[in-house]
Amino acid sequence: MMKRLNEILSEIGISKVKLAKYLNVSRQMVYNYLEMEDVNLWPLEKKMKLFNLLQIKSADEIENIKITNDFIKHANNLINDNNSGIVEKGNISFDGINAKDQALLNDIVFLLKENLEDDTTGQMSKVYRYLYYFLQVLEDVPEIKYMLGYVAKTTGFVSPNEFIFEEDNQFAFESILYSAMVLYNSKGASKNKLLEMHKKFTNEIEAKHEEKLSRTQELNSAKVQALKELGYKNVAMALTDRSVSIDDEALMSEDKLAIILGTEGDGLCQETIDACDYTVKIPMAHGVDSLNVAAASAVAFWQLAKRK
Repeated sequence: MMKRLNEILSEIGISKVKLAKYLNVSRQMVYNYLEMEDVNLWPLEKKMKLFNLLQIKSADEIENIKITNDFIKHANNLINDNNSGIVEKGNISFDGINAKDQALLNDIVFLLKENLEDDTTGQMSKVYRYLYYFLQVLEDVPEIKYMLGYVAKTTGFVSPNEFIFEEDNQFAFESILYSAMVLYNSKGASKNKLLEMHKKFTNEIEAKHEEKLSRTQELNSAKVQALKELGYKNVAMALTDRSVSIDDEALMSEDKLAIILGTEGDGLCQETIDACDYTVKIPMAHGVDSLNVAAASAVAFWQLAKRK
């Protein structure tokens, strides 16, 4: 019975994640249910929801279920109708997103949430942070889409002959990546060769970072100069040896101020700080050495708005 149930769910395309959402339980609980010897051991409410999904009245009918187009349509309609509530519409605007994509978004968020809840090592949080970086450059780096296609194929989600992106480029990339994976799995590359290639990789990335940083510094310096020409005194929010307090008398007497804040973690680069008229710090309790950008800007705007 349970073997046939798993076959049916697979045939009609209902994943463990979707079934978990439909039954309103965790993904792990779905695995537990499906490993039981008999559906009749399930909690009554969950068993009845499964029967409704499969259009049956008893567990004995599972073995005789025939997969038809109408059966698949019924099951998927029930699953998709149950896709609301994972992403709260009050927090994320669904304008311009069709029902199918809303369901996909809910599936993604549900899976992320489940994995984070089950994670006891903090590893998934690190994985998802990299995934976040991945998504941010998806449109700028076409190879990322080819990577996704390769992984979807090697894990059996789609046919190896499916090409939904630029077919020639995707075909070439997958072929090269497959060759690389064969080499990786067979450990056919020498340690020295790998060290040499990784050194080239590191040097190239560092060179790109330096180039980007240089362009950013030039742009920041130009913006600071433009503000000066408009009569503003530039205030760098940074903790340095020459930083003055946010309530400094000279600072509070200035007529026009432009507040400049850096990114969280790295802060402002030294060139930007040097180009500013003031470097300002926010007095903090012992043991606290920094605030995030939102908190720092709120304190700075509140204090400096009081000047006459």
